[in-house]
Order: sequence, then C-alpha cells, then structure tokens
Amino acid sequence: MPMFFLTLYFSACSPSGNSASPLENDMRITLPEPKYDSDISVEEAILNRRSIRDYTSQALTLPEVSQLLWAAQGITDPGGKRGAPSAGATYPLEIYIVVGDVEGVAEGIYRYNPHQNELIKVLDGEHRKALAGAALNQQFIAEAPLDIVITAIYERTTDRYGDRGIRYVHMEAGHAAQNVYLQAVALNLGTVVVGAFHDDQVTKIMALPDNEVPLYIMPVGRIAD
Repeated sequence: MPMFFLTLYFSACSPSGNSASPLENDMRITLPEPKYDSDISVEEAILNRRSIRDYTSQALTLPEVSQLLWAAQGITDPGGKRGAPSAGATYPLEIYIVVGDVEGVAEGIYRYNPHQNELIKVLDGEHRKALAGAALNQQFIAEAPLDIVITAIYERTTDRYGDRGIRYVHMEAGHAAQNVYLQAVALNLGTVVVGAFHDDQVTKIMALPDNEVPLYIMPVGRIAD
C-alpha cells in the first residue's frame, strides 16, 4: 500500500456564506487516494448494512474519511463521472463534513472537493452539538466523531429538467447516502441517515450559500458493543 501524505496549504479564495463568517484563508487538506478493493464483497456489505446510532469515542482516520467521501461523490471516470448516478450528469449535490475527532484534522466544517480530492475548510471549531440541536436534539449526532452533511443546489438539475429535476435531486441524494452506508460497512464503521432537522438552523450552522439546501445528516463512527 502506498504511503499517503497529508498536505496542508492555504488558498486566498473563500466560499460564499449567508450567515456565518468563513475563514478569510481556507485551509485545504489533500485527501489520501481511495482504495478500489476490499475484503468485503458488495453482497456482504448489503447483507450487513444497518442504521447505527451508537459509536465509540475512538477517532476516525483521514484515509477512512477519504474513502467515505469518495463513495458519496468521488470521481470514478476520467471524464469526471462519479460513484453515484446523477440525472444528466448535473451533479447537484455538495458534501460537507463536521469534524469532531479525526486524526490529524482540526475540528471544523469542511467541504469536499471531488475534482481535487481535497477538503476545504469552511468554519473552525466545534459544531456537532449545534447540529444535533438543529436535528431535534438527536444526541448521537453530537457524539459521533464525524458528521457528513449532504446538501443540494437544485438549479444545477432543474435548469435542465424543470420541476421534475427536484425529484431527480432527491433520488441522487439517496444513491449517495446508500454508497456511504455500504462503504461504512466495508470499513467496519456505523452510520445512519437523518432527515429530521430544521433546514434553516442547519443552513446557518453550516454557513451554506442561499441557493444550497441541506438534505441529509449522516453521523459516522466506530460501532459500540
């Protein structure tokens, strides 16, 4: 297995946000390359997929995070196609992580850039408790070392397909979430999809742009006995 190096560097660009104040210089973290095989078959992953809400306090590793994000929206084709199907390859989804305890990664909110296989820091600090509060006080969101948040920019798809594109976006979110579920099984991790939350509160916590809507929260952690 090749040795992976964590590369930190600074960019002068900052993403737009509508309520919080992102850092002026976003820290970027280059992710390890994902693996394309494992000891668990697709059939075994489907058989063992369950919704898990109890996690240990053990940190996740950066290779594990990279693998989960790749499963959600990673590039799988030289032409830019991704692991989850998208209507007309419009790719309306954005993937964020709310980091609490990941080895070598500071607490904060990061956006996944699949084109460069990197994380872009959006906000510093601890945000899992606030996210759990916005999700009707589901405390396992605060207790997980990592929360994946899937959002959508509907216009990417509705500009081509009209109102029916809304349905296509929701289908795609389900595809991406199931990929995360199955990848979690392959990594011996647990996750669950959460759709019960106040959209406006999650939008504020995540500093999402005005045209971006949260669809899923997926806490991830090692499975407690």
